[in-house]
Amino acid sequence: MPKKENIRTMFDAIAPDYDRLNHILSFDIDKGWRKKAVKEITDKGYAMEVLDVACGTGDFSIAIARAAAPGSHVTGLDLSEGMMKIGREKVASEGLEGIVSMEQGDCEQLGFPDCSFDRVSVAFGVRNFEHLETGLQEMLRVLRPGGKAVILELSVPENPVMRFMYKLYALHILPAIGGMVSGNKGAYRYLPASVLKFPGPKRFLQMMESCGFKETKSKAFTFGICRMYSGTRPEK
Repeated sequence: MPKKENIRTMFDAIAPDYDRLNHILSFDIDKGWRKKAVKEITDKGYAMEVLDVACGTGDFSIAIARAAAPGSHVTGLDLSEGMMKIGREKVASEGLEGIVSMEQGDCEQLGFPDCSFDRVSVAFGVRNFEHLETGLQEMLRVLRPGGKAVILELSVPENPVMRFMYKLYALHILPAIGGMVSGNKGAYRYLPASVLKFPGPKRFLQMMESCGFKETKSKAFTFGICRMYSGTRPEK
């Protein structure tokens, strides 16, 4: 994985075109994946504190805030100020300034006390963690006992035919379109390559468990192109 400075620089550079390209290149299927994850996060129906790690341009933070019970608050955190600048503009336009706040920070050194949040979420950003287990341990640390982490991440399909088609699209078509529109072909080579390097579902659940999460689960969406992982912090 590239170092944090490279990740920050890359996302700052592609921020202006990120949302448009993200929806085009995913054929808008990502919106449905987010809706399912939001339901998992807001399942209890009471006011909660949510930390949205790697919040980027804020789509997921805003979706959580809209669905959460009155009195809830969502804190978005990201390395890239360029991405969050766009996110803050979205939050303001939605009239959610009192419900969603965004701040720059490092997922591996979260600047929050232990047991600060009822939920911690990551949507399509966990594969960019430089030290994955350190990031997971920090997420667990800031969760309250009984709190839940919900992670959405792109995945390589297990079906051989779907896997072949996915690699063809991700490694050849996506970088060409992304590079043409954004002018940064390197970024759109890195993004799909990072999916291929990410641990498979079984291995990632094992990592979550080794970091202290309990009741870990994985659910596949759209032939396994995306997966939702969840795990809770033990009550004791």
